[in-house]
Amino acid sequence: MSELPSIGAAARLLRREFLRAGAGLGALALGDLLAREAHAQDARTSAARSPAWLLPQARAKRVIWLFMAGAPSQFELFEPKETLQRLDGQTLPPSLAAGKRFAFIDGGAAKLLGTRRKFDRHGECGAPVSELLPHTAKIVDKLTFLRAVQSKEINHGPAKSLINTGFGPSGRPAFGAWTLYGLGSEAQDLPGFVVLRSGNRGPRGGAPLWGNGFLPTQYSGTPLRPAGAPVLDLETPPGVTPEAQRGFFDTVAALDRLGEHRADPELEGRVASYELAHRMQSSAPDLVDLTRESAETRALYGLNDDAPSFARNCLLARRLVERGVRFVQLYHTDWDHHGDPGNHLGEPLEQRCREVDQASAALVLDLERRGLLEDTLVLFGGEFGRTPLGEVREFIGRDHHIEASTMWLAGGGTKRGFSFGETDEIGFNPVSGALDVHDLHATLLHLMGVDHERLTFRFQGRDYRLTDVHGRIVSDVIA
Repeated sequence: MSELPSIGAAARLLRREFLRAGAGLGALALGDLLAREAHAQDARTSAARSPAWLLPQARAKRVIWLFMAGAPSQFELFEPKETLQRLDGQTLPPSLAAGKRFAFIDGGAAKLLGTRRKFDRHGECGAPVSELLPHTAKIVDKLTFLRAVQSKEINHGPAKSLINTGFGPSGRPAFGAWTLYGLGSEAQDLPGFVVLRSGNRGPRGGAPLWGNGFLPTQYSGTPLRPAGAPVLDLETPPGVTPEAQRGFFDTVAALDRLGEHRADPELEGRVASYELAHRMQSSAPDLVDLTRESAETRALYGLNDDAPSFARNCLLARRLVERGVRFVQLYHTDWDHHGDPGNHLGEPLEQRCREVDQASAALVLDLERRGLLEDTLVLFGGEFGRTPLGEVREFIGRDHHIEASTMWLAGGGTKRGFSFGETDEIGFNPVSGALDVHDLHATLLHLMGVDHERLTFRFQGRDYRLTDVHGRIVSDVIA
């Protein structure tokens, strides 16, 4: 190796090949995954070079997004409508159906559908919550309800992309990637943007929903596995001592300095990935060891064992933000209740609610008692709403509805016990407080101390931002 400094380009080629060969950490599989993770120093340096987007004050330091993939029905969970109940079974007035898009139903022929679920008003704020969410009902005085969230995409894949990236077609950076790019991460031994998944399958749209798009690869989200080792190939292979592994890292760093140095984002990302992986070897196993949690905490979340579940992921989310992770996104699938045997407004909906209700409420309570809720922003919702019209298949369901859906927020500088926006008497159109995806993003970034109009990245000759050319800050929801 003593002659390497004199061979210039060959040395640079060799160091690339050395990285591709890999050692001790599962090599390329781990490198390609963790090269996309947020290395805290990179992001902090980026923010320091671009202070224009940083606001004087941030209310939220971190985000936990509880994403209900498939779109829960607001009429069965949060939006009782007396007029809709009274008109159950009648045809939608032609004036309302005209020009509206539906995924499967004929808006001019479908019948209005009232809910079969019982509602009560809860807390001092009197927010309506159905019988399906008894635990959420107990925390309404800690929540802000957004009751008129709109989408522009009628199908699941593009709608998930829109609410995650601000753009319907896939390929743009995810919300989590933008926040990491703008703010960095306080985590030294974990990725700054982590994705947790539960349910029977992954969300439609897949990895682009948490991808980096045109941002550098280290800002992409890291999916943690639902069971077993949180990241594949993280353990050191048998026979490789800590000294040998450290020697490998040092050799890689030395090779990187050989010859004429030129910026190589791919190479720099891989080098950083090995360093992060080395730190994760001790932090990741400790992270997923829930035996360290008290029996009372496990019971709060409804965690009876350590099997993969939404409840387990909620507890992991709290542990992640405690360790400085900037953005945690939990996907829970199978909310697409059209009326198929496995997806309708009866038992399948009841099962989804049982899976998420207690743990979602527990997360808010647990963050609050640990002093984390004040500067942790929690979101709950799907990609769009459901129609006030029934969709009759083998069972009764509801079609996709882009005109209005309901989400809730907690913590991070949002108001407590507050509702923003309202829909008409049958829940079809907003009558006040309509809020589109870009407004949501602008408001969330503002709470995190970021000016959404200045958080930009130059790509292919122009500046891009999460909110594109749109977005208004909804100050009404800010405490």
